[in-house]
Amino acid sequence: MPRFMYVNGEIVKRKDAVHINDVRDLVLHIVADAPPPNWVKVEHARSIEKVVTLLIPGILPSTLALPPLPTSATANPNVPLSIPLPAESHTPIPFIASTYSHACPTRAPGDQTRMYSVLSEFFQCQVTPQEKAKRQAQRASQRAFDSTPALYMLTLKEMIENEYPIPSYMADVFEKGPGWIETPQVSEESLLLLPADKLDSKIYAIDCEMCLTEDGKELTRVCMIEYESGIVVYDKLVKPPKPVTDYMTKWSGITESLLASATTTVAEVQAQLMPILAPKDGPTSILVGHSLESDLRALRICHPRCIDTAVIYHHPRGRPLKPGLAWLTKKWLNREIQTRGDSGHDPEEDARACIDLLRSKLRYGPSYGEYKTDFESIYERMGRASGRGGPGSVRSVVVDHGNPAVMHGSKASSNVPCTSDEEVLEGLLQAIPAHEFAFARFTGVADALGWLTPKTSAGETPAVTPAEPSPIVLASAQATLNNQLVTLYASLPARTALIILTGHSDPRRMASLNARKSTFESAIRSGKKAEDIDKADWWTASDGRELEEEVEKAKRGLLFLGIK
Repeated sequence: MPRFMYVNGEIVKRKDAVHINDVRDLVLHIVADAPPPNWVKVEHARSIEKVVTLLIPGILPSTLALPPLPTSATANPNVPLSIPLPAESHTPIPFIASTYSHACPTRAPGDQTRMYSVLSEFFQCQVTPQEKAKRQAQRASQRAFDSTPALYMLTLKEMIENEYPIPSYMADVFEKGPGWIETPQVSEESLLLLPADKLDSKIYAIDCEMCLTEDGKELTRVCMIEYESGIVVYDKLVKPPKPVTDYMTKWSGITESLLASATTTVAEVQAQLMPILAPKDGPTSILVGHSLESDLRALRICHPRCIDTAVIYHHPRGRPLKPGLAWLTKKWLNREIQTRGDSGHDPEEDARACIDLLRSKLRYGPSYGEYKTDFESIYERMGRASGRGGPGSVRSVVVDHGNPAVMHGSKASSNVPCTSDEEVLEGLLQAIPAHEFAFARFTGVADALGWLTPKTSAGETPAVTPAEPSPIVLASAQATLNNQLVTLYASLPARTALIILTGHSDPRRMASLNARKSTFESAIRSGKKAEDIDKADWWTASDGRELEEEVEKAKRGLLFLGIK
């Protein structure tokens, strides 16, 4: 019978607790071809039939009647803790105490002042040496073709993954609402009739600004620049169909007085842009932008040929995170944009930044502006695994809130989007029989604790002292989670590894302090002097020390390993 056994002798040697990437590598050892970890021994790993990993934030040491992390010099805070039996602890989640013998402390990724995404850390892994050599050979072969921007056009799969509005002739996956149009398809026959000097597509950088109306964000300005010449070919203010409720000037640069003169409607913009996007005497134009799907949605246009600087350049922490345009421009072009403070963005400046980023990509090659080029999704690694039934035999599924297919589940065999923990449970029950690996997230307890409060709007700082959760609401959420875990466990086939990790602790105080720090630093960058800012809003060295302490607390999590 397979089983997990913690190797305390190795754990005590560690500087930190078990990391999230250690848990990821454990999963890859069982499911794919990763080497065995040294901090836990897996007896008869090849006899484990399935692995189900659950991320459940909100299960705390106090939930299981565990003592707080040791603070004395004689106790090691990284060693797994023995979990009291339910009868001894009166825990509100008895399933954990009756199923697992130990809780292993974990540490979320991050730096001194921030906690990084647990999901990103879990779903991204280093490629094997063989795969690394293969990728290097592919990059070398691409260099001969780097002179054409078309090399960086999004594929259909990439457009779907990034939620682009897709023309119907490419794939029937996007439902156009009222007022939407699509760039017409050009026939191959018509392209064959074009003279040689007309065969190259025109390239245009585009950037749109939006304001908020009662119907949501609406287009209020659009700027388009021709790639080769750098000439602005279109720049107009746009009158939204409904009254503006928030000009979002800090981002849009649009003010009430500026928009008062606008008379052009979205439909008129569409009609004026279409001859540029689909010229009669040439192939369909290529659009360049940053997170271009947002601009196309604002324009209500489905366009087939797109280059996205948020995709061809990488976030330093890897996918699925996307880099900001101002950060990219500073990092790779060594210039600053979007520095007008509360006056907002300039769409022409942003569009020119996209042009220059594309030029740099062409000059220096495909790997320029990429981070973690030696990393990949764990699902790609699983798909190549040669064990068990050979490459392609490991089927994986992500069951999660939102749309995992465009985020951490984009490379999985299957995805089940959910809107509640009840749907997550139902999705798991249906998906597990047909998959060797399943990942899911239950958020009910974290929500009851107040950890999932929505992001604050601009200028709004989160509460300094997080509110205490309602004991009744929390108890109900814990009881519901316990029942869901009992139901799930009962359905699992024998020799299924059920791995539960909490990921982190209460992040609210950390988030509140970071918001204060960001507000103060933004004020200083915008030209304000410290004496012009209310002393209550200053960011001090003492605040910095408190932030570092709260980050360390927030990074603490728990791991539970078991096999049915």
